[in-house]
Amino acid sequence: MEGRIIGVNGPVIKAEHMRGFKMREMVMVGSKKLIGEIIILEEDNATIQVYEETSGLKIGEVVISTGSPLSLKLGPGILGNIFDGIERPLEKINEMSHGFLPEGIGLISLDEEKLWGVDVNVKIGDELEEGYIYASIQETESIKHKLMVPPGVSGTVTWANENGEYNIETTVVKLTQGEKEYELKLYQTWPCRRPRPVKDKKTIFKPLITGQRIIDIFFPLAKGGTCAIPGGFGTGKTITQHQLAKWSDADIIVYIGCGERGNEMTEVLEDFPKLIDPRTNLPLMNRTVLIANTSNMPVAAREASIYTGITIAEYFRDMGYHVAIMADSTSRWAEALREISGRLEEMPAEEGYPAYLPSRIAEFYERAGYVENLNGSEGSVTVIGAVSPAGGDFSEPVTQNTKRFVSVFLGLDKKLAYARHYPAINWLNSYSGYLTLLKDWYEENVAEGIMDLRAKMLKLLYEESKLLEIVKLVGEDVLPDSQRLIIEVSKCLKIAFLQQNAYNDVDTYAPLDKQYKMLKVIESFYDYGSNAVKAQIPISIIINKELMEKLYKMKYNVPNDKLSIIDELDKELENYFKELIVKYKKGR
Repeated sequence: MEGRIIGVNGPVIKAEHMRGFKMREMVMVGSKKLIGEIIILEEDNATIQVYEETSGLKIGEVVISTGSPLSLKLGPGILGNIFDGIERPLEKINEMSHGFLPEGIGLISLDEEKLWGVDVNVKIGDELEEGYIYASIQETESIKHKLMVPPGVSGTVTWANENGEYNIETTVVKLTQGEKEYELKLYQTWPCRRPRPVKDKKTIFKPLITGQRIIDIFFPLAKGGTCAIPGGFGTGKTITQHQLAKWSDADIIVYIGCGERGNEMTEVLEDFPKLIDPRTNLPLMNRTVLIANTSNMPVAAREASIYTGITIAEYFRDMGYHVAIMADSTSRWAEALREISGRLEEMPAEEGYPAYLPSRIAEFYERAGYVENLNGSEGSVTVIGAVSPAGGDFSEPVTQNTKRFVSVFLGLDKKLAYARHYPAINWLNSYSGYLTLLKDWYEENVAEGIMDLRAKMLKLLYEESKLLEIVKLVGEDVLPDSQRLIIEVSKCLKIAFLQQNAYNDVDTYAPLDKQYKMLKVIESFYDYGSNAVKAQIPISIIINKELMEKLYKMKYNVPNDKLSIIDELDKELENYFKELIVKYKKGR
């Protein structure tokens, strides 16, 4: 089937003679065969969004049917690779075109010539259901790639290849079901806008451990959960996501640079290949997929990039892996939606965004989850989306609609960022909806009473924020010593616990037991100090500079494998306050 171009408006093409084409069908546009997708069908006419630069297209050029929706090739070669928004490998394109994206290169994706060592797990006569693992490949030193029977396919093995080295187009197993025969190769294709099926969606019960204290203890993420990190320019969204990518206990990381500036993505592309995975001491890229779609790339491909990322994440989840997907940033994706909507002359809603913005955001975040896969394994997709509201205004539509659909909200504060307090997560307007679901895990695996300790410390921070308003008006000296102690403890909490240095070898990652002990020793300082205040000891004597310095610097001075130093500090605090109270009583 062929149609004809009758209008070109940036990435939006109008075509006629399109009867017989399907909605969401992938098409080849013009003499260069640019990749496009049908988004509106009206009788004989269609509107197509094109994922490549459309300059040079002429009226009358042909539109060719492919018969299938925009789909991804899912197989070995994804990990460690850098793709554009529709899964075309940027390194390979760079070799072909030396530094720019040429038009009409087609939907190239995985390397079809590279040989992979394949272990076939089935024999003739085996009955295979959808999702069954029929072969495996050691894709990287960190990750074993499991080849699965595609969804909707099942049957009896009538032929199986031997173990050996094959390229992705090699058939390794043949299945027969009735009169149908299926050839199973080293990859499968899947429409990126359709969620991959699962057997069951399970209740979330495990945290995603990040090693970032303010997140793990105060606002925990969950495996299979959703999280938004909104913040204005310079508040540290990208560094926060880098920290989560490097240190979280997810098996696989999918990082989407969606519409970010080229220099930011260059930094990611240069830094990630150099990073060492702390879990395996192997390159972090062994378990990472990068999707780079900078702000100067075609706008329609930016809109598709988050679907590409989440489909790749679901594919690895189906193998039984826990996947974390970082989208940086969903605001740029929403801007792509707005631009395409404007070219389609749709009625704009708030701030020019299309009326369907909330449903698109919901569709993306709802693909997260902790699931039982078709093959009986368990896996999860955790979605962490950065939001870039203009001027840091959290009341704008993308932030507000994202807030409706995520369970963890880590609001970045420009005042904290300008004060060099990183991560600049504001503890007063951030929240986690997973506290109840994760409480049992924390109580069993970290310490009993950890959630009560968290609530106590958070309450102190809330009280301090109110007291600081009074201090601004009348000064600290008029406050009673009990309230001045709250201000001092909160200061200690902010410097010693909530602040974390991503560039310090010791402080960049804190295991959960260290986090708990650090918070517990700050609580001890507050409890001992409260007893001293009740004994009418002046606050100036209670605050010992030498001890405070030790509290402030324990995050740097206590290695992650020598936590007994924190216990010694707790004992030192206890002895100091005991002696202080005895001494003060004698003096009186």
